[in-house]
Amino acid sequence: MDDAQKQEVMTRFGARLRRLRKAIKLSQEKVALRAGIDRSYYGGIERGENNVSLINIERIAGALEVATAELFRD
Repeated sequence: MDDAQKQEVMTRFGARLRRLRKAIKLSQEKVALRAGIDRSYYGGIERGENNVSLINIERIAGALEVATAELFRD
């Protein structure tokens, strides 16, 4: 996988998180607080800037109150 493909994966994942977060009307700050991660780090995930770990994916799913698999649906 080249860098452009990696960036595309991170961008799509971040966009999915943003849609889920907005659907339940939460701020980035609130999701980050619930997930126990830094707000700026979470913002970077939504913007496709941060390559998020599996542990943090699980935390974010919990914060959004969805199954982890739901984060990967397009």
